[in-house]
Amino acid sequence: MEKYRKNEKGFSLIELLVVMVILGLLAAIVGPAVVGHLNPSEKKAAKVQIGMLETALESYRLNVGKYPTVQEGLAALRAKPAGARRWNGPYLRKDIPKDPWGNGYIYIYPGEHGDYDIVSYGADGQQGGEDDNEDVVSWKNPSG
Repeated sequence: MEKYRKNEKGFSLIELLVVMVILGLLAAIVGPAVVGHLNPSEKKAAKVQIGMLETALESYRLNVGKYPTVQEGLAALRAKPAGARRWNGPYLRKDIPKDPWGNGYIYIYPGEHGDYDIVSYGADGQQGGEDDNEDVVSWKNPSG
């Protein structure tokens, strides 16, 4: 057996515990700030998706001569609705996206704020709200 040498380098249990406590405190302080930066990215993603839907709706209107009815909805961008003679779609490469919170976009035609309105009800999935629950809407979207 080797004798314990005082010159050997290493960490004591107390030193390791002190470092772990410091790391825990940093995580508790910094963690909420990081989570606060994640939610705006969901709103930005919703705005980008709404912009993509607006572009597809404009292409649809140019071909068909009008926007889809509420009954046809955004599905008209992927599949030809009955009576759309000059439909030249699909106008989206993939299926109609869900908003970043997993809910469908609300399509209103004619719109109250423009030719049409597209709405995501935010994290809570209900109209209105603040912060994460705030609605993301086409009429406040920079692209539209």
